[in-house]
Amino acid sequence: MSANLTKKTPKNVFIEGAISPEKIASSIANHQVKTNIGAHDIFLGQVRADQINNETVTAIDYSCYEEMAKEEFHQIREEAFSQFDLTCMHIYHSIGHVNVGEICLFVFTSSKHRKEAMDACRFLVEEIKKRVPIFGKEILSNGKHAWKMNISENNK
Repeated sequence: MSANLTKKTPKNVFIEGAISPEKIASSIANHQVKTNIGAHDIFLGQVRADQINNETVTAIDYSCYEEMAKEEFHQIREEAFSQFDLTCMHIYHSIGHVNVGEICLFVFTSSKHRKEAMDACRFLVEEIKKRVPIFGKEILSNGKHAWKMNISENNK
């Protein structure tokens, strides 16, 4: 089978717990040697202290059907590479417990020009929110929980 016909293995995008500032900084720093890049765009999703029935969200426990989620992330990545002139792309999503104020989604796109990087980053975030089966159990200040529903900004 030729290299063009072999199926790419989906990348593991999941990080246990919060995505650390060090992970984000090292991802950015690793691109300094890639001198064909002229622009990066970054999206950082952070857990909010929302109010639900007079209780405050203190954390979110993320779970998913990992095989299905990895495949959907892979499809979204492939679509982005085919639609946008990207040099590079990284996606990381938390799995497990993430406290309020911590990062749970990190999308990082790189291209020769800013428009491509910015458009691709927005596309990725919206498609992830619409399509990837990740579930968030919001932990409330009273110890109870509520299931979080992902909503794409385009569907509000």
